[in-house]
Amino acid sequence: MSNPPFGFGFPDPDKRPDDESSGAGGPSGSGADPFQQLGQMLSQLGQMLSQAGSSSGPVNYDLAKQIALQRLGSEGQLGFAAGDRTGEGAVRDSARLAELWLDEATILPTGASVTAAWTARDWIEKTLPTWQRLCDPVAKQVSSAWMQALPEEAKQAAGPLLSMVGQMGGMAFGSQLGNALAGLASEVLTSTDIGLPLGPESTSALLPKNIEKFTEGLERPASEVLVFLAAREAAHQRLFAHVPWLRQRLLATVEEFASGITVDTSALEQLAGQIDPANPASIEQVMSSGLLEPQTTPEQKAALGRLETLLALVEGWVDVVVAEATGDRLPGAEALRETLRRRRATGGPAEQTFATLVGLELRPRRMRSASALWKLVGDRHGMKSRDTLWSHPDLMPTAEDLDDPIGFAERLGDTGALGEGIDPIAELERTERAEGDSGTVDKDKDDGGKEGETDEDGGEGAAGWEPGDA
Repeated sequence: MSNPPFGFGFPDPDKRPDDESSGAGGPSGSGADPFQQLGQMLSQLGQMLSQAGSSSGPVNYDLAKQIALQRLGSEGQLGFAAGDRTGEGAVRDSARLAELWLDEATILPTGASVTAAWTARDWIEKTLPTWQRLCDPVAKQVSSAWMQALPEEAKQAAGPLLSMVGQMGGMAFGSQLGNALAGLASEVLTSTDIGLPLGPESTSALLPKNIEKFTEGLERPASEVLVFLAAREAAHQRLFAHVPWLRQRLLATVEEFASGITVDTSALEQLAGQIDPANPASIEQVMSSGLLEPQTTPEQKAALGRLETLLALVEGWVDVVVAEATGDRLPGAEALRETLRRRRATGGPAEQTFATLVGLELRPRRMRSASALWKLVGDRHGMKSRDTLWSHPDLMPTAEDLDDPIGFAERLGDTGALGEGIDPIAELERTERAEGDSGTVDKDKDDGGKEGETDEDGGEGAAGWEPGDA
């Protein structure tokens, strides 16, 4: 973890929101009415306290949303001749063309039933439920660590004030989350730009305004860039829609990593001994010393390894499929492919924002290795065999396979795992039936041996597509 997750750091007081006015009297605001400023401050404070009283959970998401939308300001424009429906039409046409090209590059059918052009404000609205799922484990761990660190005498003396402390903590987390999401919303290009399915299911979304800014330094036509990005978004949606276990496993692995965050509460004792109440600078110095940064556990390292491998496999597959779909049709496809590869590999404000929110860098470090593996499997065994590997997690390449893609491709042929005599979907359904029967037995035991009850989830998870469907 290169950055501590929110709650462990403080915002830079020297940085102000882009849309914050300095007042009519210049940078110092000396020309503004001091009583008016005081009234605005009290009004905002009262609004924040009322929101804190109505919020539940470790993060005040209402406050986060309000701050994010305020920070975005005029970023509500759609782009591509904003103010009319030209942007929406361009996105729909690009997505329709990209889907036609992808039909020839993968056996996975179209995954999006809705194609949308989002503004940055739309992105905040549509992705906030997923961010809540990802950020809650971090905030809960941080809050509980601080509360557990208090001596029993302090807890008893505080009494009802502890709930107020929790509300103030939720406001602090919400404020930091809102500022971080505002920065992220101003630069993401699609709903799957950071590799996770943040938006609603079966919804393909592009952000034309951000794509315009991204296109400025590429020396490529905006329409060409839009079609290429639409193909990437559509490929992600096909994968998330027709590989039933993928969406849940990605999000669950992030949750697992975040829920494992621990704080060395003994550091609080050192903190108390180093702070001079008469010297506010000592507080900032101690907080920036790293005493309260979360400790990475072995379980977290294992979860991070699984997440990086799965992200690399997703991004590598999308990279290969989109290259095959657009390579002969878009003159600048290869240049755009390399640009996005570097953008994802080197990271940027988007990855830094996610590191601040959840505590990890969401970067597919081995995307090039994964691309080479998917390309090799497709060349040797065909598109159908390549995409059939997604039918079950047990068929997927591992981190070791990324080190030896040639060996993985050879083993597929030697073992006949993807041969004509074996139907991976039939094997998957057989495994799921066995797991469902096992789940029913366990449930009966838990319920005291009641008969006639079944595990509702026992039959779910079957692949929603058959090899060869296109």
